[in-house]
Amino acid sequence: MTNWADPEDIRWMLADCATWAIVGLADNPARAAHGVARFLQRHGKRIVPVHPRAETVWGEPGYRTLADIPFPVDCVDVFRRSEDAGPVADEALAIGAKAVWFQLGVLDPAAGERVRAAGVRFVMDRCPVIEWPAHGPGPRS
Repeated sequence: MTNWADPEDIRWMLADCATWAIVGLADNPARAAHGVARFLQRHGKRIVPVHPRAETVWGEPGYRTLADIPFPVDCVDVFRRSEDAGPVADEALAIGAKAVWFQLGVLDPAAGERVRAAGVRFVMDRCPVIEWPAHGPGPRS
């Protein structure tokens, strides 16, 4: 069985990924992506909203697709249904992302295999907010 939440990958992503494209992030405070984006931003990460409406969220302009982002992205964080996540992972590879993170409940092992086969770090069915205390940068108890 493949470990889709390797602690070293999680640590690396939280420490070394500075720019996070958050697929499914819109300006809707009721959605989990909204709070996760704010958390990442407060911890020094640049967030990039990716949503068909291309809304500005937390002061950052949005883009309709990953391909529309005109600068490098370190991590693509996916807040989409599982059946939509695989194509997003493929788009992340196409733009040269260093890592792909599937949020809690977003499951697509085949996409994970493709991402890892491309030499890109991958985490599935986890949330950076939950993982931060144990794996995030800075002192840990």
